[in-house]
Amino acid sequence: MDLGIGEVAALSGLSVHTLRFYEREGLFANPVRRLSNGRRIYQEEDLEWLAICTKLRSSGMSLPEIRQYIELVRQGPGNERERLEVLRRHQNHVEAQIQELRETLTVMRHKVEIYEDRIARGEADQLWNPSHPDAARAVADEECRPPEDACLR
Repeated sequence: MDLGIGEVAALSGLSVHTLRFYEREGLFANPVRRLSNGRRIYQEEDLEWLAICTKLRSSGMSLPEIRQYIELVRQGPGNERERLEVLRRHQNHVEAQIQELRETLTVMRHKVEIYEDRIARGEADQLWNPSHPDAARAVADEECRPPEDACLR
């Protein structure tokens, strides 16, 4: 099925500008066909690849890494281990991001608990205030340090 750039933009959620950029950067698995009038024509496979490419980008894979992967794909069979290594490296990166987000979420949950507790007890005025002389101690003692078992929750 032949698709124009506007249709691909609508179906993929990417802008026309981004699609042109991806083409310039060589990020499509197959070269984008053009009609005699220069109009770009995309295939269903291009949409499938864009869905993968979008996930790689949104999870932090750099354009050079995507380019490396797609160049390996274009070469065809025989380099599957190299492709696997590119994907494994990125998987490790994503897992590290997830761990960092979990740790951040633990701290945020702790902060929310403190605020809820202080507000419920009518002690909101005792929450950390940077102009208060004991502010640094308050931050170190209570507000930024999650409970010891927070990672187990």
